[in-house]
Amino acid sequence: MTMYWIIAEAAPAPEGTIVSSETAAPAADVTATGTQTPGGTAEAVKTDVKTKEPANPLLQFAPLLLVFVLMYFMLFRAPKKRQQEHQKMVAGLKRNDRVRTIGGVLATVLDVRDEEIVIKIDESNNTKMRVIPSAIAAVLSEEKKNQ
Repeated sequence: MTMYWIIAEAAPAPEGTIVSSETAAPAADVTATGTQTPGGTAEAVKTDVKTKEPANPLLQFAPLLLVFVLMYFMLFRAPKKRQQEHQKMVAGLKRNDRVRTIGGVLATVLDVRDEEIVIKIDESNNTKMRVIPSAIAAVLSEEKKNQ
C-alpha cells in the first residue's frame, strides 16, 4: 500500500515543510533537506507554495448587494414614485377637467371632494357618477397641453 502526500490550499504550509507530488514509502522519513532517508527511493521535490490571501468580503458579497439594490428600485421605488405622481395628479384636479377613468369612461369633473370625485359622463341626460380618486387614470386636459 502506498501513501500519497496531499496538499491542502486552505492552510499555508509552515516554512521548512517539504511538499512533494511523489509517492512515499510506508516507512520513509522526510528530512528538511528534501531527500528521503534510506527507507524511501524517490527524492522529494521541493516546490514553492504560495499562500493565498482570503478574498475581500465586500467583493464576495458584491453580486448579492447588487441584486438587493436592483430589487429595491424595481419592487419598492418605482411603484411608490407612480403613486406619488398619481396623488399629485388627483390633487391638481379642478372643475371642467376632462378625465379618463380606469374603466375607460371619459368624463368631465364637476366636483372634487376629499374621498370622492363627482364626474359627468353624459351631457344630454346630465348623468353624473361618483368615483374614488384612485379610479381616475389620466387627466386628458393636461395631455393635450403637453402634446
